[in-house]
Amino acid sequence: MTPTTHATVTDAVFAYAMAHDPAGPLITFYDDASGERTELSTITTANWAAKTANMIRDEFGLAPGDLVAVDLPVHWQTFAILLGAWWAGCEVVIGPSDAAAGAFCSIDRLDANDHGGEVAVAPLDPFARPVPGLPIGITDFGSAVRVHGDQFAPVVAGPLALAGRDTTDVISAARDFATTADIGPGARIVSTRHWDTADNVVANLLSVTVAGASLVQIANPDVARLTDRAASEKATATLS
Repeated sequence: MTPTTHATVTDAVFAYAMAHDPAGPLITFYDDASGERTELSTITTANWAAKTANMIRDEFGLAPGDLVAVDLPVHWQTFAILLGAWWAGCEVVIGPSDAAAGAFCSIDRLDANDHGGEVAVAPLDPFARPVPGLPIGITDFGSAVRVHGDQFAPVVAGPLALAGRDTTDVISAARDFATTADIGPGARIVSTRHWDTADNVVANLLSVTVAGASLVQIANPDVARLTDRAASEKATATLS
């Protein structure tokens, strides 16, 4: 069977889950250092992605093909930002880039990303609360994104999706990783792997979600708790 062609990477992520279990969890995020557990259904994730895409287009003024830097750790907000950028038709680069027209970063990475383009700082807390003490001209992602619409209809994708690779290549690579790891639709995958490079985003994030599985992502993992965590989340496999 020929794989379905999707307009954006985001459409590929949502395709199976929206058709089969839109109210079910798409990403469950743990931070063992802070004790956070946040779970987003497919519908809720899509709302966050849509708000982000609308913000990128309407507030940042970016167009399909523009470059967006995402310099963030593993987090559910990072996932939403990536999905929003792809829905807006932008090319994503992981880490800071002087060529980026817009950037999303954590507060500790602000100096590396404040290069004159649009910059938003993600709060990286369970409730996306405002980040205190931001300099003038820097957007607070958690506050700004909320006012934007939670529906988004992509018009056209840019020529590239992720670090010089087009949408078809990114989706194909994610599917290949999923096949190798035996990840299929409906699976529930616990992962402690990083998203710190473009290749790792494809292998450790998109391989799970493009395959139609749900992801239990653990940041700062307590290895001693991993087996119990996988059991409590009814995981079908663990990537660590």
